[in-house]
Parts: sequence; structure tokens; C-alpha cells
Amino acid sequence: MTHSTVSPSTDPAAVARYAEGPRRNVPGYDSLLPMVRILLAERVPVDGRVLVVGAGGGLELEDMARAHPGWRFDGVDPSQPMLDLAAQRLQSAGVSGDRVALHHGYVQSAPAGPFDGATCLLTFHFVPREERAAMVAEIRRRLKPGAPFVAVHLSVADGGAGGEGGAGERDLWLSRYSAFQVASGMAPETADRGRAKVAAELAVLTPEEDEAILREAGFSDVRLFYMGFAFRGWVVCV
Repeated sequence: MTHSTVSPSTDPAAVARYAEGPRRNVPGYDSLLPMVRILLAERVPVDGRVLVVGAGGGLELEDMARAHPGWRFDGVDPSQPMLDLAAQRLQSAGVSGDRVALHHGYVQSAPAGPFDGATCLLTFHFVPREERAAMVAEIRRRLKPGAPFVAVHLSVADGGAGGEGGAGERDLWLSRYSAFQVASGMAPETADRGRAKVAAELAVLTPEEDEAILREAGFSDVRLFYMGFAFRGWVVCV
């Protein structure tokens, strides 16, 4: 699953446009996917099993499956249309069906594992604040000792560090996020509407809150490895 100004689970047009979204919304997306699998490969064995939370669309599944032909995957997503899109993408990429199992639902619907690694890319900002800790704990519970977990999502600081006009730090970074979308080809008015929707409707925590949730779930060695305007990514271990 990836961030979109319209939920891909409810808008058929957004599902069809899915592959365009990450590159338009997320700075450095084409480099982010290799970074994620490099971090996983440090600990996931050549015949490892990886849990992909928010797997709808299949972009990260395809990337990892191509790069690591011995890995097997369980992908979970609450949107059946997005899972259907993932299945189509994997089939077109020639990824064998016995390597990937797709599960409709939330992380509680995923197999118990244990898994050698896990990812949750561009998904947590759709999860309400009050549900975030429980979701991270469910991922943690499915991982083997020493297994890595990589998470990337919107995460923006609060505070009064201002840009011009005294805008708060959060407003400043969301404005930069919007400007990146415009630079990527999005119409300015569409980017402005999307920025307002993010600010009003998504659960965008601060980096400190995100790291605290990871630690409280039992993850250790919490390391920031990526920052792209309003997005941040961490790698942690069980």
C-alpha cells in the first residue's frame, strides 16, 4: 500500500493509477526500494520468508522477488482490489505463484510465521494513532529473534521552527512535500488539496513518537536510514 490523496481501497481510478503514485509522492522512491532490500538481506537468509504489511499493488513485492529468487513472501492488505493488482503485477513479472501468498485483511490476518524479516512501507500513516502500537506489536510477534523490520511512512516534527511567515515546522515540511509533488508533474491545485487532506485526515506522528512505538513493541537498535521531506524510514531488529 502506498500513500495517496485518495484511498486506493475505495477509488477504482486510484487503483489503476497506483504505480504512478509512489514516484510522484515519495522523494527518492526508486532508490528507497533497493535500500529496503539491502537492509533486509543483511539478516534474511537466501531462503528466507518475509512478511509484507500493506502489500497491495505489489511494487515492493516485485522488487524483492526479482532481486532475491530464494525468498518467499506473505503479503497482507485490507484492500482486495489492491491485492488483485499485486497478483497481476507479480504474474506479469514472472514471479512464481508458490513464492507469494496474498492475504486479505490486516496484520492479524497474516500467518503467525515466524518470519525472517518484515516490511511496512508507506502504510502506517493510514493507521489511526490509537491503533498503531498494537499493529507494530503484531508484526513484532511474528518475527524470529534477530529478524529485521523496515518501516517507511509520513512522519513530521512538530514545533515552531518557522519558514517565512512564521509557519510551524510541520506546515513547512508538508509544504515541501506538496512542492515535490508539483515538481513531479502534479497540478498545483491537486497537490494543495492532497496536502490539506494529509494534514486533516492521516495519522502523521512525529519521529519521536514513531521511534517510541517501535521500542515499546520490543524492537531494538532503532536506526533512521531514510528521510525524504515528510517521509522517514527506520530499520529495527527483534
